[in-house]
Amino acid sequence: MGEWLRDAGAELDVRRPHAGDSLPENLTEHSGLVVLGGEMGAYDDALHPWLSDVKRLVQTASTGAEPVLGICLGLQLAAVALGGEVAPNSAGQQIGVLDVGWRTTAYDDPLLAVTARLPRSPAVQWNNDVVTRLPEGAELLAATPRGEIQAARLAPAVWGVQWHPEAGEEIIRPWAEHDRDAAVERGVDLERYVRDVADARAELRATWERLAVAFAGLCRAVPTRRTVGG
Repeated sequence: MGEWLRDAGAELDVRRPHAGDSLPENLTEHSGLVVLGGEMGAYDDALHPWLSDVKRLVQTASTGAEPVLGICLGLQLAAVALGGEVAPNSAGQQIGVLDVGWRTTAYDDPLLAVTARLPRSPAVQWNNDVVTRLPEGAELLAATPRGEIQAARLAPAVWGVQWHPEAGEEIIRPWAEHDRDAAVERGVDLERYVRDVADARAELRATWERLAVAFAGLCRAVPTRRTVGG
């Protein structure tokens, strides 16, 4: 994601709060915010106090013009920060290269229309938790056939996606090694999953680079010129 944003002209200010990096109080010195994923839960603030800082920043940013994009856990944190709810998926873990189920609301969305209007949008899914209730006023943009939320516009300039647009096989493979024992118990074929991600690499990159370019374009529309991702 950072590679695509830089290629689109963004200057990155990467913060790693899990490693002790501080977060800004607001986005007045930045043009946007990207919140990435993680294996912790959206309510694990007691174990990971920095989660509260991320949610506080998203809540503050939601009142401004700077665009915010949450990815996987980032979506869940943004949803909780703005009054929604997250829980383990009652249908079980979502894992695989799965198509995004766009709603018609996405076709004219300022950020996601560039991918929603493609013939298909395969995406890397790896999650246990999902957003079960959107914040008041949020707009659902994509969902699975079973109804799990895949993408939403949570506030006028706050978006979230449940999939991992940034994840190729080089990212998925270490996740698979880390989760191997648990995956065997669940009957998940991780080797096949990694192969599927590798086989879909060209289409995945072509699809989701569009998302990064669109996000960078929204950032350029605000007065400042820096983008912070964490």
